Amino acid sequence: MTLADKITSLRLILAPVFFIMYIVPPPGGGSGGRIFVITILWVLFIVSELTDLIDGWIARRRREVSNFGKLFDPFADVLVRITYFLCFVVDGILPVIPLLIILYREFGILFVRILMMQKGIAMGARMGGKIKAVVYMVTGALALCTVSVKRLGLGDGLFAGLRLAGIVLFVISAFIAVLSFADYITVFRKSKT
Repeated sequence: MTLADKITSLRLILAPVFFIMYIVPPPGGGSGGRIFVITILWVLFIVSELTDLIDGWIARRRREVSNFGKLFDPFADVLVRITYFLCFVVDGILPVIPLLIILYREFGILFVRILMMQKGIAMGARMGGKIKAVVYMVTGALALCTVSVKRLGLGDGLFAGLRLAGIVLFVISAFIAVLSFADYITVFRKSKT
């Protein structure tokens, strides 16, 4: 594994840690425990998103872009972001239907990438996939803000406003995911000729 791949693999570790920290009750049950858990969740979220930026930069700078990395990086991205979204849906922050659309898209892309690999083509991220990733990240950050406000009791009005904005962005994320999937299908069809 290259250095970039090792950095990518951090996301595979951080995703279940985020999930565990999200669902486990805060230590002590008081506001100090809630602040501790929210802080840890933000650290995990930020580190996960930063590693997504850093691994690609390192791979390009060190000329270590590989077929493995082209598949491993998006896999790690999806795993960590689906973990966030699952937590937010279970918590009632985000609705389930956009999550299902996103899951179907991600499994569909996985299948298309497998088919491409059978042809000896490692299909890396395309521009639509990169836009989708940014929107997923912003949606995750907004949902985590909403969770933070809810868990810290910072006001029902603020919570409702953030939650509504998060839902709208989540729906937009699902729409962009579908558009991105159509782009990948177009590339796949062209590879068949």
